Amino acid sequence: MSILIDADTSFIVQGITGREAVNLTRECLDYGAGAKVVGGVTPGRLGRDVHGVPVFDTVAQAVEHHGGPIDGSVVTVPPAFTKDAVFEAIENGIKLIVIVTERIPRRDVAEMVELAGLRGARIIGPNCLGIIVPDVIKMGGIGGPARNAAQAYKPGPIGVISRSGGMTTEMSSTLSAAGLGQSTAVSIGGDAIIGSTYAELMPLFEADEQTQGIVIYTEPGGRMEAELALWVTEQHSRLPIVAFMAGRFMDEMPGMSFGHAGTIVEGKADTAGEKIARLAQAGITVAERIEDIPELIGARIAQGSPA
Repeated sequence: MSILIDADTSFIVQGITGREAVNLTRECLDYGAGAKVVGGVTPGRLGRDVHGVPVFDTVAQAVEHHGGPIDGSVVTVPPAFTKDAVFEAIENGIKLIVIVTERIPRRDVAEMVELAGLRGARIIGPNCLGIIVPDVIKMGGIGGPARNAAQAYKPGPIGVISRSGGMTTEMSSTLSAAGLGQSTAVSIGGDAIIGSTYAELMPLFEADEQTQGIVIYTEPGGRMEAELALWVTEQHSRLPIVAFMAGRFMDEMPGMSFGHAGTIVEGKADTAGEKIARLAQAGITVAERIEDIPELIGARIAQGSPA
């Protein structure tokens, strides 16, 4: 099994004629059995194709051509137009939207997330690389070219969630090398506001019979770790979790920013040290090094309980 996507998931690429999107589309088509990319959307490019994928002016045209509902969309349009693209996808019945675009204004992101909630849709991102089910399908640029993704990601029992796209692959590759494959890996994005947090994805992994443990990559800034710790405690999660906290040096360097827009430390509760303590209190193991993760999650699974 998997979460969010599987071999039957159909999706479009909005902004498909852009250079990044052209490469992303090729990567998705080449990976696993080949993703069902049923169309692309770039206004004014109706009638063209990208690697055999037909291009339309609107999402409505793509849905009509497909002859039925389309499951998802990968949004790669420039930040000034992302909100309109996401609204268009949602209003045309698309339920899973992966937003690759970065530097989108916070207000736009908040409005997109609100509309998705009202329409029963889910947003992954923005500023993310997407989702991958090893050897089956990838939706987004996660893992890079198909041959590289095939090396890094292997089928197995570990769910991976990461604020960093690159670290999603780094952690998964480390797990794979140790013989621990992944059920699904999700790059959730590093912005201050995102569509799906750790806690919001946990119920999906919890319900997935294949998933036996979770590995997360996190950073200073924001409240997502506090939400995760609370969810794990209140729901008595069956899944052991191992986390890696980057940017610990920031605790000694007030005012320092770290990578993503979401790593702004606004108070003591946002610091790496406080987050580590909160995670540990919830029974979540915090790894000192990336290379320690496979042994830690393996041991937790062998114990047979998350605590």
